[in-house]
Amino acid sequence: MRETQSARRALGETGSAALEFIVAGLLLLVPVVYLVVSLGLIQEQSLGVEAGARHIARSVSSAPDAVTAATRARAALATVVGEYGLDRDSVRIEMSCRPAGAACPEAGVTLIVTLSAKVSLPLIPPVLGLDRLATVPVEASAMQRVSQFWGAP
Repeated sequence: MRETQSARRALGETGSAALEFIVAGLLLLVPVVYLVVSLGLIQEQSLGVEAGARHIARSVSSAPDAVTAATRARAALATVVGEYGLDRDSVRIEMSCRPAGAACPEAGVTLIVTLSAKVSLPLIPPVLGLDRLATVPVEASAMQRVSQFWGAP
């Protein structure tokens, strides 16, 4: 038995498909777009800390002395922070050398540079400190052998 248009109206099945599509589309589309934007920011900052750690390790390990190494490290960090849009206040650098107990940096040691930062999620209001809570930490490490000619005249 076929339902007629009048029978559907009597059952209350008159709806607006366009309105239902718009509402359902918005309810599904907005979170997906937010997720894509957030993951894009996290990926960008992850690449930034990885590049920063690698460039700082290279610039320090190839420097002829400690003063030049510090200058090169600051320049590399400033470049990476500007290029990848890292939050300068949340960026942390740790340098260590292996073998343990060796002066850092010193000729022949392995330099380990760890760079970390926090990614703030978009559209989070600074109400009650929510913007500080809605962050994702990213971290990267790079190892580089210091030249045997480190500090040589």
